[in-house]
Amino acid sequence: MAGHELPEPADRRQVADPSGDPLAAEQTRHSCDPAFRHGVVVGFDGSTSSERALAYAIGMAVRSGSGLIIVHVANRLPTTVWAGCEPPVFVDVPDHRTEVLGLELACADYLAEVPWILVERGGDICHELEEVGREYAADAIVVGSTQGIVGRIFGSVAGRLARRARRPVVVIP
Repeated sequence: MAGHELPEPADRRQVADPSGDPLAAEQTRHSCDPAFRHGVVVGFDGSTSSERALAYAIGMAVRSGSGLIIVHVANRLPTTVWAGCEPPVFVDVPDHRTEVLGLELACADYLAEVPWILVERGGDICHELEEVGREYAADAIVVGSTQGIVGRIFGSVAGRLARRARRPVVVIP
């Protein structure tokens, strides 16, 4: 590898569990592995567009000799949807998809050429991707384009992220 050698982390997969002890979750959230600083952040939910974004992010990380920070943002829904109360209160909806995605990624041959970690967050997708990018001082954030009516009604994650991010955002169609 040209340039510098990226040390191989002991555990290539890290999942932050915010549903456990709040203090432990806060420590996990703000302590990042220095081997992944200046890496590539990619939003991943298992959809076709996020798989394309992951493939592009892998290539970016390999070319730059950096690590890959794969971020899955779990569901958090406002209770105003059900209760009609103000101000909006957020409720965590159990999302076991991160565990499934982590197992799929751990078995994926295409991730063998790049050091990677999986980070789970809960909340607004744009905010959480930018927050992870800030914590790791990421060189770029890669996301897939939003498909379907949900993106047309509420605005695409990629569009909102590109407008507010403080680092380059690559949107993969």
